Amino acid sequence: MAPLPARIIHRSVRCDWRMLYDFAAQPQNMPRWASGLASGLTRDGEDWIADGGPVGKVRVRFAPANDFGVIDHRVTLPDGRHVDNALRVVPNGDGAEVMFTLLRQPDMDDAAFESDAAHVARDLDALAGLMEERETRE
Repeated sequence: MAPLPARIIHRSVRCDWRMLYDFAAQPQNMPRWASGLASGLTRDGEDWIADGGPVGKVRVRFAPANDFGVIDHRVTLPDGRHVDNALRVVPNGDGAEVMFTLLRQPDMDDAAFESDAAHVARDLDALAGLMEERETRE
């Protein structure tokens, strides 16, 4: 299969990158900023189960905790298809960059891809807002 079209969506965040990673990498925190997981995640062995909205329940497996800011995760759809999501936190001076690589799936039209990109951007804005508010309190 040829490479899928991709878009990297990122935000600069005014907080220590390790604090951002530690918060964002916890599946139980994701409903606070990742609107697609607003209903929450339930642990199931090494995986997490989420209500994927119109597609039904999805299985999510996250990269193990690491020192590199990697929060990659594989979403397994009810029909067995996998969607790999690359989510990274990297240092940037006293702050951080959080980046999500959005891959356009083969069955996705332009409007759906743009809608997904806007959705990811809103989620990263929410994450940045939470972390910057938290940074000012500490």
